[in-house]
Amino acid sequence: MDDRRPGRPRPAGPGGRPGGDPTTDRGGDVSTDEERRLARVALTWLAEPGTRAVHRLVERLGPVATLDLLLDGGSPDGWLHTTVAARSAAGDARAVAAEALDRADRLGARLVTPDDEEWPVRVAGLTTLQLPDTTRRVDGETAPPLCFWVRGSWPLGEALERSVAVVGARAATGYGQHVATELGYGLAERDWTVVSGGAFGIDAAAHRGALNASGLTVAVLACGLDRPYPVGNTALFDRIADTGLLVSEWPPGAEPLRPRFLIRNRVIAGGTLGTVVVEASARSGATQTARRAIYTGRAAMVVPGPVTSAMSVGAHELLREFPKARLVTGVGHVLEEVGRIGADLAPVARGPQRPADGLDDDARSLLEALPRRGALGVDRLAARAGVGVRIALRKLSLLEELSLVVRREDGYALAPPTRPKRGTPAPETPTAAAHGTPTTGAVNTPAVTTVARPAVDDARP
Repeated sequence: MDDRRPGRPRPAGPGGRPGGDPTTDRGGDVSTDEERRLARVALTWLAEPGTRAVHRLVERLGPVATLDLLLDGGSPDGWLHTTVAARSAAGDARAVAAEALDRADRLGARLVTPDDEEWPVRVAGLTTLQLPDTTRRVDGETAPPLCFWVRGSWPLGEALERSVAVVGARAATGYGQHVATELGYGLAERDWTVVSGGAFGIDAAAHRGALNASGLTVAVLACGLDRPYPVGNTALFDRIADTGLLVSEWPPGAEPLRPRFLIRNRVIAGGTLGTVVVEASARSGATQTARRAIYTGRAAMVVPGPVTSAMSVGAHELLREFPKARLVTGVGHVLEEVGRIGADLAPVARGPQRPADGLDDDARSLLEALPRRGALGVDRLAARAGVGVRIALRKLSLLEELSLVVRREDGYALAPPTRPKRGTPAPETPTAAAHGTPTTGAVNTPAVTTVARPAVDDARP
């Protein structure tokens, strides 16, 4: 285990079901821990995660009393009453919840609730998340989670304490995959948790970058932990579970339905300190994640791409639409947005240092006054530069020491440019491979892609 973080106390069982001592929860209902955990699972099955009416009832009454109320037909909302009735017709909510906990035991997963020490407190910020101009229910039901299913040994709250989300298009270009891999590697190398959704393209590249740096990465899924989506990333999910965390709000066996990806995105946005969008088409789910981050008060960052690429349209629109969205080009810029104020500042971008950069005005005037070919005497050179002869002599001595000019019999001339010797290899371009660990095949791809690809709706499974 990484010695930079303390170890996790082992739960009573893989399903995370501790003892059954009766206690009073925040809603005032007296029940055992197991009853409350069972009720939270049942409520998540009866109504999709994020349902505000359910969350308000749980806050006021507690999970057990809320479950009893809904099952008795006492829902305050008509559509919620219909939903609960339809789900109840398919099975007993408590029996379904008990079966889910048993399946979690067999899977080696655990249930995490707000009563547990490892609960990520940052997701409470979703209470204030209000998206403007919402026409879909999924955009309005953005309440905090009732519980999480977790596979992996790290404490969930600790893993998300210093975390950044890296999201983007599934149909990513080589440029986007390269950037996402570099970001994942660089953040993990600096002991930041990389959070994403486990999808093809940008998500997978960010996860792999963090894994290649032997860092911590968390995949937040929109389905049950026993059937992670997409199936093509199964090996990646197993690697993440071995060293990081797989997280879901849905019980084992839940399918990756289309609306669940947007529901999941609010957790990625609200559970991290900031969200980086690497590539996104005009209808990308990654832009929805960034919007949720902005309206939750989190940092939203965008990596620019080629204006000719369809995979950059949505990313660029975020920068145009939201003044709070920041353009970032590397790990330094990301840490400046989410790190400690005044401490995690990105270095100022500078060009290569030249010997003439530190010259004062008189020395620079003399250097510029010299002809490209031939030489000039001191008197003519001083007059051409507009400086006195004595100043010219003093500055020319300095320029000669810097190997910028040479003295000849007929005056001063520009020093010949130095050329690298034949056979000298060109300096290597720094990439993630320079860290000593290969990232992906995208490292050798061109930095700019000009081939437009069709837009893909990343919110769809």
